[in-house]
Amino acid sequence: MSKRSQNLYRTPFSAAYWRDALADFRDLRVMAFAALMVAACVALSYAKSIPVVNNVSITWGWLARSTAALVCGPVMGVVFGVAEDTITYLFHPDGPYNPFYIITTVVGVETFALILYRAKVTVWRVFLAKLLVNVGNVFLGSLGTYLFYSTKGYWAIVAGSAVKNLVMLPIEVVMLCVLYAALLPVLHRAGFLPDQAGRLQLWWKKEPKTEPKPAQNAGDKDPWEQ
Repeated sequence: MSKRSQNLYRTPFSAAYWRDALADFRDLRVMAFAALMVAACVALSYAKSIPVVNNVSITWGWLARSTAALVCGPVMGVVFGVAEDTITYLFHPDGPYNPFYIITTVVGVETFALILYRAKVTVWRVFLAKLLVNVGNVFLGSLGTYLFYSTKGYWAIVAGSAVKNLVMLPIEVVMLCVLYAALLPVLHRAGFLPDQAGRLQLWWKKEPKTEPKPAQNAGDKDPWEQ
């Protein structure tokens, strides 16, 4: 079994980033992890939601989606999103099937992946990822509701969804930070994360520059070697 590379990237805008993402897509351990996260999403779909206010409630399946994106990357993320959305619906249908929601799921997974995969996982990145996912939920999710279910105007649905996602944003960011603080060291020890992504950080710190050690002469002996 080949060892996964330890490369980290600040942004996904490099050929090396996508080479690593493609290599991880072909990795059998990553495939198995993605399948495990699909099963986790199905299991979490049965977990009771916690009401917050009015029709706003805390759900759980997106936590497994974000973890799959973090580990598996954007190439596997597309396959994962399609499979997870379909399989979760088959096991736990919630109203009529809407294939448009596959797009929303894939976009959400890809957003998490592009920000968190092979990066130092920081509170700032977690916030940014969840903010962008919620924005996608507002506009894409509302479009799916408008096209398939609702008699309301699109912008009326967007307004309601925006309020819901705004209320949930700080709660969901805290949930992710708590999850990652506990889970990242475990994933690192299991070999699923690069060394510098093995714990949650506040922000991305620059690595201190180290001076090269002077070369020893052939006749010099290390005082610690006896």
